[in-house]
Amino acid sequence: MSFTGFGVVADAGLTETARRAGADHVEPTIAGDLVARDEPGGTGWVLAEPYRGERFPSFAVLVPGDLALLTADPGTVSEYFTSVMPIVSSVAEPGATIVFGSGTARNAPEGMSTAEAHERLADVVRTARDTATASGLRIVLEPLSRSETNLLNSVEETVAFLDAAGIGGGGVVADLFHIRNEGESFEVLRAHGGRIGHVHVSDPDRRPPGTVDDVWRTFLEAVHDGGYRGAVSLECRWSPDPDEAEREIRRSLDLLRSVPLRA
Repeated sequence: MSFTGFGVVADAGLTETARRAGADHVEPTIAGDLVARDEPGGTGWVLAEPYRGERFPSFAVLVPGDLALLTADPGTVSEYFTSVMPIVSSVAEPGATIVFGSGTARNAPEGMSTAEAHERLADVVRTARDTATASGLRIVLEPLSRSETNLLNSVEETVAFLDAAGIGGGGVVADLFHIRNEGESFEVLRAHGGRIGHVHVSDPDRRPPGTVDDVWRTFLEAVHDGGYRGAVSLECRWSPDPDEAEREIRRSLDLLRSVPLRA
């Protein structure tokens, strides 16, 4: 058995292009795309009009960068999740996955110890998990490169963080872009295969697979060897020209589907 499907992380403007290119699924971005302020300067959130009537199996970019998760009032953080999760659920397939990356939002401020940052982030992740679960959704935590955040930069570190905090009910994202940036061994994916909850693929600098090299093949093999059989999403920078973007996405999907994987 291979993966359940190959899709594309896309905003509203790229959704139909990805579908025409043959994506098995589209993974919308939440902050700044799927949800919008209820009015200019408002404090509430509404579903962006292009998404009405749609259904998606996964979502990315959970938190806007201006919501400082580790220093904001916990009530403000909780209110964001409580407001946004039902909106996401309204366009989600049952049990849909939400990727919790949001590096800028989860940065630890200067002077905060790693222990305190982990404690505060653990509270935030629990809140996100619980509000997601109440809406029939599932949170998976994404390790991000140090260029994007100063907390949880590797799969190994993220697994250890979740275990130390006793946070269950989710998983860890294996994103090739970040794994390569951090120089993490693919053996980690085999060792922690049961903890992988979602997968993102790209070449360096978020270019489409095959643009730079074929490391993405080895990555998919390692993820598969570890036992992961869920969905795989391309998270890439595509051409601004819709026709060229469609060709790029189709070619990338064909490449991913061409990888021979052991049963």
